[in-house]
Amino acid sequence: MPSLPSPDEVEAARTPAGGWKRDQLAAWGVPWPPPKGWKDELADRWRAARQDGAPLPPLPSPASTDFAQDTLDFG
Repeated sequence: MPSLPSPDEVEAARTPAGGWKRDQLAAWGVPWPPPKGWKDELADRWRAARQDGAPLPPLPSPASTDFAQDTLDFG
């Protein structure tokens, strides 16, 4: 089953050229070439899923201030 991205995730997945990669669209269930209105349809489906009681995706937790020191050993 394809994952359902939030509108912010869709925008964040843009390439530097401003488009989206074929494999990324496929992961979201969008056919290639993407039909007109595909972003709006994904956003509508995402909003509908949230209204149906599906939990929002968790926010990423910030790394601790000493993360590099805890995880990397530079000798």
